[in-house]
Amino acid sequence: MEVHSLRAYLQHQLEADLPFVIYRKPSSKVIQGFFQDDPTLHYAEDLSQSGFVFAPFDARDKGILIPGEHPQELHIEGSEHIVDSPFKTVALLDGKERHLELVQKGITQIKNSELKKVVLSRKQYLHTNKSTEEVLLQLLQDYPNAFVYCWYHPKIGLWVGATPETLVSIDNRQLKTMSLAGTQTFVNTQDVVWGDKEVEEQQMVTQTIVSHLEPLLGALDVSEAQTHQAGSLLHLKTDISGAVDLTAVSLKKIVEALHPTPAVCGLPKELAKVFILENEQYDREYYTGFLGELNLKTTRTRARNRRNVENLAYTSIAKNTHLFVNLRCMQLREDTASVYVGGGITAASDPDAEWQETVHKLATMGKVL
Repeated sequence: MEVHSLRAYLQHQLEADLPFVIYRKPSSKVIQGFFQDDPTLHYAEDLSQSGFVFAPFDARDKGILIPGEHPQELHIEGSEHIVDSPFKTVALLDGKERHLELVQKGITQIKNSELKKVVLSRKQYLHTNKSTEEVLLQLLQDYPNAFVYCWYHPKIGLWVGATPETLVSIDNRQLKTMSLAGTQTFVNTQDVVWGDKEVEEQQMVTQTIVSHLEPLLGALDVSEAQTHQAGSLLHLKTDISGAVDLTAVSLKKIVEALHPTPAVCGLPKELAKVFILENEQYDREYYTGFLGELNLKTTRTRARNRRNVENLAYTSIAKNTHLFVNLRCMQLREDTASVYVGGGITAASDPDAEWQETVHKLATMGKVL
């Protein structure tokens, strides 16, 4: 396979004002991309197409598709380097009172209704003097275990991110997803103590995902909760997996059961979503939506009978999907970045602590700018 320059493809698409996505999957060293040669806006309405999907938080809005079956493999040239620059946290104080009021309103709603958890977020504008290429390279360096991407469409905008959360992965009839909740700052060790609030929140997320998937898949394997590092932050994570037959249940049904997850929306899902749309006072757009490889084809050669491998070998075509929740992301416009951060609110939440959590999350993204 021919390997192409990340810089060359990135610059060409931006200068020609054409859609593209460049990405690297978690714990991989392979950088890949899909590139459109025209500005057509393609939609992924039923998730049956092949390519790269970029979908919003609000499922009433359509997901965008960059079509394709095989991504290009890219390499970073030796001259491509990262320029570190200082990050000033003073800008993170913007919007504090409004966010405190929003969190308190969420706590009050939880105590006086059937709402159990709601994830509340905010958008912060930060200045950057870095190019799109520099921001992407910084993310690739800082987040080796995250899904790192740069996505652009002239009719939508330019987004970059490094998300730690898988929405759903389907490979050879094996489905994998995760429950991710709770946050604290990484300080030299993953051996940390989690508070009751974080443990309870993570258990609620896990139980909800399992209850939504079991009617579609049947029995699931659920791991113990473990500490997971994402850059300079730690989270509680539970792995969930099971067998899936996509001839019996559609990918769209599976995604609808998962998105938006309790980790980015709340519980019950519909009550939390209504509260978010009515009270956050800004449009999340693609923040807390999902993105990733959709129905990419891979070829497998297998033998029907091990006693006669040469004569009975056959080739099968499998479709693989790897979707991620769009967290730790930002939208770039010239020298300004719109950075999105949030946190899970329960009855035990403290508004000041929730504000500080958004400050920590902003700092992890802000330093790449």
